[in-house]
Amino acid sequence: MKIGITGGIGSGKSYVCRRLNAFGIEVYDCDRAAKRLIRTSPIIRQQLTALIGPHTYIDDQLNKAAVAQYLLQSEAHAQAIDRIVHPAVFRDFEESGQQWMESAILFESGIVQLVDRVVVVTAPEEIRIQRVMQRDGISREKVLEWMQRQWPQEEVRKRAHYEIINDGVEDIDSQIERLLTELNQASK
Repeated sequence: MKIGITGGIGSGKSYVCRRLNAFGIEVYDCDRAAKRLIRTSPIIRQQLTALIGPHTYIDDQLNKAAVAQYLLQSEAHAQAIDRIVHPAVFRDFEESGQQWMESAILFESGIVQLVDRVVVVTAPEEIRIQRVMQRDGISREKVLEWMQRQWPQEEVRKRAHYEIINDGVEDIDSQIERLLTELNQASK
């Protein structure tokens, strides 16, 4: 059984994945994989350079400023980059042999089609805002802008099979233990 972990910015997905790791579960990180593939895949390099221009890579390094500028120009540009990167991440996950994956945009990217069960990590909006402001040193307005670009937490919660509440009150490890028990029973 393949399991996807998702949740909005500041929900604590990465923290939950680190806790899963303590339970002996390795979680494929889609964001980290995308960054690695953008750096190392000759096919992605060729496609991004054809899309954005010869300044996409400078001295064998991704020109993040050029990519960000292109990406932010329009939703169509963002989708064009996604059409290059997402399929490569999908293939990489399938080839990894891993059972668990973490993706902030599990539903939006379509990678949800590769998993059998979805776990959403949730937290109250104000806690999420404060976490991101502290973590990234950015303004409340910027956090809200990022949150607006993701699916609403309530919509993701409706589509998920399981929820882990990461509000600083609920015990994460006991929720993980319950989740693992339920997943074990579901796979029988």
